[in-house]
Amino acid sequence: MTTVLGRRHRACFSKQILTAKVWPASNERRSIVNVTALILRTARTASLTFALLFATLTSVAHARECGDGADGFGRWLEGFKKRAAAQGISQRAISSGLAGVTYDPRVIRLDRNQRSFKLSFEQFYARRVGTALISRARARLKTHRATFDRVERQFGVPREIVVSIWGLETNFGADTSGKFSIIRSLATLAYDCRRSPFFTGQLFDALRIIDDAHMRPEELRGGWAGEIGQTQFLPTPYIKYAVDFDGDGRKDLIRSVPDILASTANFLKGHGWQAGQPWGPGTANYEVIRDWNRAQVYQRTIAVMASKLAGR
Repeated sequence: MTTVLGRRHRACFSKQILTAKVWPASNERRSIVNVTALILRTARTASLTFALLFATLTSVAHARECGDGADGFGRWLEGFKKRAAAQGISQRAISSGLAGVTYDPRVIRLDRNQRSFKLSFEQFYARRVGTALISRARARLKTHRATFDRVERQFGVPREIVVSIWGLETNFGADTSGKFSIIRSLATLAYDCRRSPFFTGQLFDALRIIDDAHMRPEELRGGWAGEIGQTQFLPTPYIKYAVDFDGDGRKDLIRSVPDILASTANFLKGHGWQAGQPWGPGTANYEVIRDWNRAQVYQRTIAVMASKLAGR
C-alpha cells in the first residue's frame, strides 16, 4: 500500500512539476499573441487614420488650387506665379503676361453654355457650312495655291482639309475679333475647378510663348477659351506644332497665312495623318480629325466639307 501510494504520489508530483513547467510557457505565448494582435490593431488604426488625414490634406490642398467664383482668385494667381517660376518661365514673362489679370465671369458662363455642339450633324452643318463658305474656301485655294502646294509637299495633308478647318474655325480670319484676353481667359479657366489641370498647363504654355518672343502679351487676344489665331490653336499645340513657314523668325498664327496653313497641317501630321489616304469615318485619318476637335458633329463637318471641295 505504501509502495502504491508512493508511486501515485510520485506520479502526481511529477505531473505537478510538468504542469509547473508548461503553464508559464503557454501563458507567455498567449501574452505574446495578445500583444502582437494589439500592435497590429493599433497599426491598422494608425494607418487608417493617416490615410484619412492624408486624403483630407490632399483635398484641402486641391481646393486651394482652384475655385468656383471670384473669391480667392488673387491668392491663387500669386501661387500660380510661383509655380510658373519653378517651371523655368522667366520673371519678365510672368510679370508682363499676368500684370493686371482678373477673374472673368463671362468666360465661365460661355464655358457652361456650349450649345452648338449639342446640335445634330445636319443642324450643325447647315448652320456652319453654306454656299458662301464653300465659295470663300475655293477662292482661298486659288489665292494661296503656291502655299498650299508647299504645305502638301512638306506635311502630306490635303489642302481641302486644311482650308476646311480654316473656314470653320474663324471664317478665314474674319471672326477673330480679339474680344478676349487669352491670358485672362486661361487664368480664369485654370482657376475654375471644372478643368483646372488642363487649363493650368495651357496658361503655362501661353507664358512660354511670351517668353520665347513669338507673341507679346497685348497680341494674345482671341477666343474665350484661350484660342490663338485664325485656326484657333491653344497654347500647348502652338508650342508643339506652330511653324514659321514664311521665314520671318516668328510663328504668327494671327496674320501670316503661310504660318497658319503650315501649322495646321503640322498638327495633323504630328497626330498621325497618313498622306494619300481617305479621311472619311472609320479611317485612320478620321481619327486624326478627332484629335483636332472632340465634338463628333465638328469632325464630320470637316470631313464632309473637305470632300465637297475635293469633288468627292
